[in-house]
Amino acid sequence: MTHDPPRLLIVVDTEEEFDWRAPFSRDSVATRSIPAQLAAHRIYDRLGVVPTYVVDYPVANDPQAVEILGGLARDGRAIIGAHLHPWVTPPHDEEVSALNSYQCNLPPDLERAKIETITAAIERSFGARPTVFKAGRYGFGAATRDTLVDLGYKVDCSVLPFTSLARDGGPNYYGAADRPVWLDADRRLLEVPVTTGYVGTLARLGANIQPLFDSRRAAKLHLPGFLAKSGLVARSRLSPEGVSAKEQCQLLETLVRSNRKIFSMSYHSPSLAPGNTPYVKSGPDLVRFLDTIEEVLTYFRDALGGVFTTFDAVYAREAAALAERGERRGGRYAA
Repeated sequence: MTHDPPRLLIVVDTEEEFDWRAPFSRDSVATRSIPAQLAAHRIYDRLGVVPTYVVDYPVANDPQAVEILGGLARDGRAIIGAHLHPWVTPPHDEEVSALNSYQCNLPPDLERAKIETITAAIERSFGARPTVFKAGRYGFGAATRDTLVDLGYKVDCSVLPFTSLARDGGPNYYGAADRPVWLDADRRLLEVPVTTGYVGTLARLGANIQPLFDSRRAAKLHLPGFLAKSGLVARSRLSPEGVSAKEQCQLLETLVRSNRKIFSMSYHSPSLAPGNTPYVKSGPDLVRFLDTIEEVLTYFRDALGGVFTTFDAVYAREAAALAERGERRGGRYAA
């Protein structure tokens, strides 16, 4: 039997800087943190990692950002995808609000127009049409799939398993697959979700109590914190933002043991410039942030026997598996 190692990819939400505590604004479009992305490439280049930068409208229209990210793509060191922040993407026909920051809450025609706008901007600036899409704030909606298929996208990476954003007006992903899944009957659009799962001695029970981790009442009673600190069960995500290297490695080990094969690490581009996000407020924070990425990637490779991949490679692999089985329609899960 051929050995099939676990595979990990990196997606960077490549976006403007804004105050995460303030109301959304169309005026926050600065992208000064893009040059700071090169710091992570000292790790990626050495380990052979090719991250996907899903860029939004302000980034796609910043000549310096395009030069830096486009250079990485031309050198084969990065892939460019699309990311939608509705409040800073034309057409500006909606009220700016927390509810409308989730594209799934927009009228379908307006959502489509905004996706068309960011798609065209990336093609114009980077010279190639993007095939990977990620909704800002994980706001994938009922009409998103068909729009992405119509525009030629092959991969979506918006889904956040075991999580509900409903109390803030966003989608509920409790029923979503936690592994790659074909979203349309003709197998043209592949969902590769954010790697999310449970760690702890009772990790296997996590999916049965998932609403507890999003409950305001449970938070007031400090129940999720108690369960995590006691080592019983905690919901975790593969990200250096607010998640320690130790916990990420534990999550990877747990999921690999359960025969998961595809993993996606994600973070926001402004985190690589101190002062933009809650996760990196200072120079020492940045050092720890980068060290966390390196430690997790090295553990995945050396301790778990993993290899690094890209969305394009995952799509090609799953499409080839379909062809080998002679399937076009039917079954749901890709891996």
